[in-house]
Amino acid sequence: MTTNELIQAFGQVAIASVADAVDKVCGKRGYMDSYIKPRINDKRICGPAATVLESATDEFLPPQHALDLIDEASAGSVIVISIEGGQSEVAVWGGLMTAGAVANGHAGAVLDGSVRDLTEIRRDYGFPVYAREVSPGTTLGRYKTVASQVPVCVGGVIVHPGDIIVGDVDGVVVVPQAKAQEVLLMAQEIDARELEQAKLIIAEKSLLKGLAKYGRI
Repeated sequence: MTTNELIQAFGQVAIASVADAVDKVCGKRGYMDSYIKPRINDKRICGPAATVLESATDEFLPPQHALDLIDEASAGSVIVISIEGGQSEVAVWGGLMTAGAVANGHAGAVLDGSVRDLTEIRRDYGFPVYAREVSPGTTLGRYKTVASQVPVCVGGVIVHPGDIIVGDVDGVVVVPQAKAQEVLLMAQEIDARELEQAKLIIAEKSLLKGLAKYGRI
């Protein structure tokens, strides 16, 4: 499967099924902490990760690595920004970065920090942003970008550039790039099995009979 085919297919699978499939295939958790949630709207996101790392500073510097990456990453990317130490009271994303992301056809942003300019983003772009918090505070004089396209930790999960990010109102899951096709196949199987199980539960008017046959809850 090409990357685009994988992205399209992951876009049709339940987030819970993807999370369960990562557990089984990768032997580790792939879902982010629950504080990483949609802050603009309930739009689903799905795309390859393009990552940025920030760290503390007292210099007044623009987030250059993030600005460059928004223009340079492939269309359809999910911009993933991590702050060393997990500081939530500064906004690492706002209206102008959203404009750049929309102009370049990106799929969304996932932040282990805050987002600001919510009214503008909702009104003008409808661009999905998943973040730790909402804050009006700037990173200038507090944090700077130090690298892009490197492994970062967001919501308790390591994200490598190119990993597939899938998110909706249930949460955000990171699918390791090397295991993406295997995870997809298992997630599709889980979805199909749950559909049949739900039908049986409704037909038999019994949750326990559905559990007995399919062994899944």
